[in-house]
Amino acid sequence: MSLLITGGTGFVGQVLVKRLGDEQVSLATRSDSTAWPKALVGITAVVHLAARVHVMHYTEADPLAAFRAVNVDGTLNLARQAAAAGVRRFVFISSVKVNGEHTEFGHAFSETDAPNPQDAYGLSKYEAEQGLRQMAAETGMELVIIRPPLVYGPGVKANFAALMRAVQRGWPLPLGAIHNQRSLVALDNLVDFIITCITHPQAANQTFLVSDGQDLSTTELVRGMARAAGVPARLLPVPVWALQAGAGLLGKGDAVQRLCGNLQVDISKARQLLGWVPPVSVEDGLRRAVRGGGHGLPSFVRNANKSAQ
Repeated sequence: MSLLITGGTGFVGQVLVKRLGDEQVSLATRSDSTAWPKALVGITAVVHLAARVHVMHYTEADPLAAFRAVNVDGTLNLARQAAAAGVRRFVFISSVKVNGEHTEFGHAFSETDAPNPQDAYGLSKYEAEQGLRQMAAETGMELVIIRPPLVYGPGVKANFAALMRAVQRGWPLPLGAIHNQRSLVALDNLVDFIITCITHPQAANQTFLVSDGQDLSTTELVRGMARAAGVPARLLPVPVWALQAGAGLLGKGDAVQRLCGNLQVDISKARQLLGWVPPVSVEDGLRRAVRGGGHGLPSFVRNANKSAQ
């Protein structure tokens, strides 16, 4: 099989390329090129990882237009040319944000739920999914859509990396009384699932949610990071209401909502239809992520510590 991977030098793409090993793999770092014919010659499957990624604070006057230009227009442009070139399967890495931002405790998202994107990034991914489904129906090119939640592993950035560094440094964290449930996916698990979806016959024209298959509270996540790092977890049992109140005063309500809220996904479809089982445990995934390191202390933790004092 000959593959084209967009975003092949990124966080997920580098590991995917390494895992594919001897497969014939071509790489593209951008997704908004207007001319793909040369890159698509002889290609049997495309894995589309490249995207304008979610950010915490938008700087554009019209963030939705910026996301659409890459995540919708760029994706559909590539898919259209892939279908014309005879590519058999197009694997699109979407996001759980198409489902929404949070779930009720114990009620996980599934692939049959009505989409409910809440921000420009999630909406752009949803619109790309819609366009791809229509194109697949018109051209016969097989489509696989994968919606991962937060992906962690060696080289992870942003708040997850910063939280790992805070744990390793022994910072006291006001996260000892959070009893939420969140689904995450280890980088190696996501890559394994992508590889499964490249060739599995039952994956054709399906949408999948993917995770580690073991949900964690934020408190459990921090304890897991500490065990992986071989250090004690210094957790202060600050009530959620106090965190939320302090965060509201500091203008960090959204960050604490993500920290304290639930976001669970059901991977029963992947298990039953594809026979897929996450090969890496949460414990191993965290150990691998901790070895990759992180930088700084996340602002929501700094501010929460101040509000709790």
